[in-house]
Amino acid sequence: MATFLYKLGRLAFRRRHFVALIWVALLTLAGVGAASAPAAGNTSFSIPGTEAQKAFDLLEQRFPGMSADGATARVVFKAPKGEKMTDAVNKATVEKTVKELRSGSEVASVADPYTGHAVSGNGAIAYASVKYEVSGMELEDSSKDALKHAAQDARDAGLTVEIGGDALSAAPETGSSEIIGIAVAAVVLVITFGSLLAAGFPLLTAIIGVGIGVSAITALASALDLGSTTSTLASMIGLAVGIDYALFIVSRYRAELAEGREREDAAGRAVGTAGSAVVFAGLTVVIALVGLSVVNIPMLTKMGVAAAGTVAVAVLIALTMIPALLGYAGRRIRPAGQKSRLLGGGRTPKKPGRPNMGTRWASFVVRRPVTVLLLGVLGLGAAAIPAASLELGLPDDGSQPVSTTQRRAYDLLSEGFGPGFNGPLMIVVDAKDSAHPKAVFSEVGHEIKGLKDVVTVTPATPNKAGDTATITVVPDSKPSSTTTEDLVHAIRDKGADIARETDSKVLVTGSTAMNIDVSQKLNDALLPYLALVVGLAFLLLIVVFRSVLVPLKAALGFLLSVMAALGAVVAVFQWGWLSGLMNVEETGPVMSMMPIFMVGVVFGLAMDYEVFLVTRMREAYVHGEKPSQAVVTGFRHGARVVTAAAVIMIAVFSGFIGSSESMVKMIGFGLAIAVFFDAFLVRMAIVPAVLALLGKRAWWLPKWLDRALPNVDVEGEGLRAHADPEEEKELVRA
Repeated sequence: MATFLYKLGRLAFRRRHFVALIWVALLTLAGVGAASAPAAGNTSFSIPGTEAQKAFDLLEQRFPGMSADGATARVVFKAPKGEKMTDAVNKATVEKTVKELRSGSEVASVADPYTGHAVSGNGAIAYASVKYEVSGMELEDSSKDALKHAAQDARDAGLTVEIGGDALSAAPETGSSEIIGIAVAAVVLVITFGSLLAAGFPLLTAIIGVGIGVSAITALASALDLGSTTSTLASMIGLAVGIDYALFIVSRYRAELAEGREREDAAGRAVGTAGSAVVFAGLTVVIALVGLSVVNIPMLTKMGVAAAGTVAVAVLIALTMIPALLGYAGRRIRPAGQKSRLLGGGRTPKKPGRPNMGTRWASFVVRRPVTVLLLGVLGLGAAAIPAASLELGLPDDGSQPVSTTQRRAYDLLSEGFGPGFNGPLMIVVDAKDSAHPKAVFSEVGHEIKGLKDVVTVTPATPNKAGDTATITVVPDSKPSSTTTEDLVHAIRDKGADIARETDSKVLVTGSTAMNIDVSQKLNDALLPYLALVVGLAFLLLIVVFRSVLVPLKAALGFLLSVMAALGAVVAVFQWGWLSGLMNVEETGPVMSMMPIFMVGVVFGLAMDYEVFLVTRMREAYVHGEKPSQAVVTGFRHGARVVTAAAVIMIAVFSGFIGSSESMVKMIGFGLAIAVFFDAFLVRMAIVPAVLALLGKRAWWLPKWLDRALPNVDVEGEGLRAHADPEEEKELVRA
C-alpha cells in the first residue's frame, strides 16, 4: 500500500492542475445538485419490529383518514389572574381562535376545548388540539404562520397563549459557536506549522470535503428521506477528521523536507507513510459509522452511512488534493522546525538539539510506566462513575429551553392537567378476529383503569368497520419517568392476557411508548454492535500493526475513554453539573441513542490517534530501534501533531454545544470530552506506559498468522528501496 500511495502522492503533486480541477468539479456538481434538488419532505421515523410501530402501521390501515403521523399542535390558553377560561369574554376569544385555526388549508381537525372537555379543573387553563394532514417537516410555512398569528390574536385579547406539539418543529441552529470552533482550529494549525499557508491547507480541504458531503446529502435528502440532523452529523465528523487527516500528511511532508528530500519525493513519501495511516484510520471510522445499521433504526442507519461517506471523501481529498496543493505552494511550505517570515522571520530554532516536549514526556513515561498507567486508569475510572446512574430517554418538549413556546406550553399543561398529560398513551385494540369487538373494547378500558399510575382512560373510539378502536390513557407521571415506562409494560402485560382470552390484539403506541421502545431497541443492540465494530476494527489493526497485544490494548483503552465520556455526559445533562456553562436549561434522561452513537463514533476517532501515533513507533521499531526508544521516537515525531489534531477535534465538536437542538448539543459535548479523554489520557499516557511495560512482547505475532496476513506496509519499509522517479507512469497507464 505504501508504494501505491507513494506513486499516487507524486502523481498528484505533478498533475496538480488536473487533481484540483477534479475536486472543484465535484464540489460544483454537488452544489448544483443541492440547489436544484426538491425540498426534503417527510422525514419518517420508523422503528421496525417494535410494538409502537406495529400499532402505527395498524392505524394507517384501519383509520385511513386519521393521519397518524400528521403534525399536531396544542394551543394552550391561560386566563388572567382571578379569571377563568369559562368566563364569557375568554370563552369568546378561544372560540374565535378555534374558528381561525380551522381555516388552515392543511388542517385536518381542531378540537374545541369546551366541547372536548379540555378545560382544567380550576378553570384557569384550556387547550385546543390541532391535527394536520402532513407531518411537521412537510408543513408549509404559511400554516405555521397562521398558527402563530391565531395565538397572537388571543394574546392581544389578554390571554396567555403558548403552542406545543411538533407543528412548529424547525431545523436545529448551531449558532456562532461552530464558527468559533473553526477559528480555534485555525489558530492551532498556525501554531503547529508556524505558517499561515500550511495552516490553511487542512482547513481548505476539510471545508471542500464537507461541502461535497453535505451538498450530496442535501441533493439526496428528498429521495432518500434524510433528516436535517443527518447533514449536521456529517459536517461535524467530516470537518473534524478532514482537518486531522490533512494535518498529518502536511506534517509528514514538512518532516521529509527537513530530512533533505526533494519536494515531489517528500510529497510522495508523506502520502505513502502518513497517508497509509490516514487510510486505515478512515476505515475504522467508516466501519464504526456504517455499523450503526445493525441497530435496525432507519434514521440512525442513514445518519451513519451519510457521515461515513463524508469521511471517505475526507480521506480521498487528503491523499490527492493535499499533495496537489503542496505542489502549488512550492518553497513557501518550509521544512519542519522552520517558520514563515511573517511568524518567525524564516529562522530555524535557536536550540535545535533540545528535545521537544513529546520526547521529554515519552522519556518520563518510559521511566515511570506503572505510575502513569495507574494514574491514567484511576482518573478515567473516577470520571466513569456517574455512568452507573445512566438513565435513557428521548427528548420531548419538556427538555426544550424555557424560552421556547413549546416548553412553556408543556409547563402550562402540566400545571393544569398533571405531568402525565404531556405524554398520553394510545391503546390500539384490534378485535377483528373476535366475536364480540365491543365487549373487548370495554374490557380493555376497564382493565387499564385498575392499573397503578393511571389518571384518565377515555372511552374506546372504534373505526367505521367496528373491528378496531383507540383508547387514550393519561398517566400520573411525566413522559420521561421510569414510572410511566413501568405503566407501559403493565398495560402490555395486561393486554397480552386479554388477547389470549378474546382472540384480539392490544398494542400501546404514541410518542411516549415509541420513545420507550426506541430506548429498549438501542439497549438490546449495544452489545452486538460493540462486538461487531470492535471485532472488525481489531482484525484491521492486527493487519496494520502486525501485533495481537497492540490492537487489544487499543480496544481496552477505547472502552475506558468511552465510559469516562458517558460519565461526563451523565454528570452534565442528567445531574446538572456545569449545566449553566453548557447552557443546559433542563436536566433529565440522556438521549437513548447516545451510548451506541458514542461507541461508534468515538471508537473510530480513537483509532485515528492510535494509528497515527503507534505507526510511528512501529516504523521506528521495524527500522531497528529498541522498543522503549521506539516509543520515544514515535512521540518525538507524532506527539505535537496528535496534540494539535485532538485540540482541533475538540474545538470543532465543542462548536456544536451551542446548538438549539438538545440532541446535537449532547452529541457535541460527548464527542468533545471523549476525544479529550482518549487523546490525552489514553493515547498520550496509557498507551506509551503499556508499550514500555510490554517491550518486545507488544509486537509479538504468531508466525502462522504473520504468514497468513497481507503485508500492507503502513510503515513505508518498501519505500526505502524505492528510487525510480519514472514509476508514476505505471499508475497513469493503470
